[in-house]
Amino acid sequence: MITLKNVTLRRSAKVLLEHASVTLNPGEKVGLVGRNGAGKSSLFALLNGNLHEDAGEYYIPTQWRMGQVSQDMPETEQSATEFVIEGDTVLNAAREEVKASEATDDGDRMAHAYMGLYDAGEHDAPSRAQALILGLGFKTTELENPVNSFSGGWRMRLQLARALMCPSDLLLLDEPTNHLDLDALVWLEAWLKRYEGTMVVISHDREFLDAVTNVTLHIDAGKLVRYGGNYSKFEDMRAEQMELQQNAFSKQQDKIAHLQKFIARFKAKASKAKQAQSRVKALDRMEKIAPLLADADFTFEFKEPANLPNPMLSMSGVSFGYPPPADAPEGTPPTVIVQNVSRSVLAGQRIGILGANGQGKSTLVKTVARDLAAIGGEVTEGKGLNIGYFAQQELDVLRPADTPLEHMIRLVKEMTAEGRIAGQATREQDLRSFLGTFNFGGDMVKQAVGSMSGGEKARLVLCMIVWQRPNLLLLDEPTNHLDLATREALAMALNEFEGTVMLVSHDRALLRSVCDEFWMVSRGGVAPFDGDLDDYQRYLLDEAKRQREAIKEAQNQLNKQQAKAAAKPAKVAASPDARRKWATEIERLDARIASLSGEGAVLEGKLSLSPLPHEIAELGKRLKSVNDELKTLEDQWLAATEQLEALAA
Repeated sequence: MITLKNVTLRRSAKVLLEHASVTLNPGEKVGLVGRNGAGKSSLFALLNGNLHEDAGEYYIPTQWRMGQVSQDMPETEQSATEFVIEGDTVLNAAREEVKASEATDDGDRMAHAYMGLYDAGEHDAPSRAQALILGLGFKTTELENPVNSFSGGWRMRLQLARALMCPSDLLLLDEPTNHLDLDALVWLEAWLKRYEGTMVVISHDREFLDAVTNVTLHIDAGKLVRYGGNYSKFEDMRAEQMELQQNAFSKQQDKIAHLQKFIARFKAKASKAKQAQSRVKALDRMEKIAPLLADADFTFEFKEPANLPNPMLSMSGVSFGYPPPADAPEGTPPTVIVQNVSRSVLAGQRIGILGANGQGKSTLVKTVARDLAAIGGEVTEGKGLNIGYFAQQELDVLRPADTPLEHMIRLVKEMTAEGRIAGQATREQDLRSFLGTFNFGGDMVKQAVGSMSGGEKARLVLCMIVWQRPNLLLLDEPTNHLDLATREALAMALNEFEGTVMLVSHDRALLRSVCDEFWMVSRGGVAPFDGDLDDYQRYLLDEAKRQREAIKEAQNQLNKQQAKAAAKPAKVAASPDARRKWATEIERLDARIASLSGEGAVLEGKLSLSPLPHEIAELGKRLKSVNDELKTLEDQWLAATEQLEALAA
């Protein structure tokens, strides 16, 4: 178990924990919560050994293996599969032992090394890694792509897969859902429910915490308060506790007021002086109950739109996708993701956009937002349409060297040039006051955005959107960097917004509270989703099950290679240099054949799921390449086996 006893933890001069105590038992799934700056990340640093307690006692079993997501952006030409496999520290150690044993003439050591390699899971490492990669939303055609070919968000998904690949007794996850779509989030929840070790997770997604945790650890005023139950249970118990504390505080204040009134009235009277003095002593002895200091709520509201066209926009036979790259040969057709969409967006609608990763949710939103041109068909906008767009990569659009005030001044100039100023106050003092309503007060209006947290940047983007007074809000994963308080404020503001909302989000609490209807983007089309989020979650789990079955079939194809690998060390142990050379070559061929066999089965499983037309071509091309290489490798394996058998004879 993990034990903290009277622990004090400081960061520079700031005391984060003071005389804090708690016990975490093996196998518990712990949600770590607390307001921003309370010390959650610092407690993680204590757990993983990067920080040490300033006072008190901290104990964690020395034999426990730890898994955590590296926050470094990976820079490597390794394939996605091999990068994730390297997260398996036990397998890495076994591989190193094989290399070391091969550099000696110790046959026994080599035999044990190869057996250790098999026990560490070398034979099924590619399929295990690929199951994680696919579960987190990658395509089968991307399994062998270099890590550097992916964007930052996708590389962080690979870091998450790498952490899950690592055999661990303690798993530390700091905001693991930030870069995930809803389908990947549902898969991750299912994976974590099966995890047998101890887990501590920081997250601002209440439904995720409810699904994967059974203990909540609250950092409050430098103390660690443990609650049995998930986040919703914690909120209920916390509210009850706060109410009791408030009642006790109110009663004590009444008693103090009564004592002070008696003292003030009678302390000057000789006949009552003794009684007055006893009241003074009673007041001094009284242990003061702290007043209720609830976290300061952050609230904002969207301004009433200047007008509400109805319909907001109409789509007739529209195809969504991407133009060919600038360096593509002349005549290269555009990539179509979603096609033949005929739908209208009406004033006041609250539309949640659902769909598995890669189906085209963001492409649909980007086209409506005018960031992409429609590939075909016609999009007709209502007169006076004013779009407020929060893109997934919106934070990257902010200028790191500029301040919030400079961003607002530039926005005013852009909207003035476009003739979109609709009565907003534009003086610098007005802009300062408006920024203050989003908690950008004092010196923060002059602070470089590059030095701000992700949550502060997201709040600035929301501030700029609200100021534009839109009548159609397009929100693509707006909560990725927002804490729980700001998410609640966003949900309340959206519910009071008089315009239209189109929302893509993996935050199910936000989707439930804001959206009245859902559109499903799937297999090249857009259609109403007849069901609620629970129905959609079941649909995603069914899809994930079909993928797992395809991977399981691939695993079955590896059984023969596993049996051969298990029998190999005995031959190698008695081999001279020539036999060792061929045994090593067979081991290499076995590993590559196993990897390709697993990938081939996964590709065939994907093709059976009726993918999009452009994906069929990619999958078929990759499957042909895999099968061609498999045939070559199998011929090489037979030749190498014959050589080894000849030497043994």
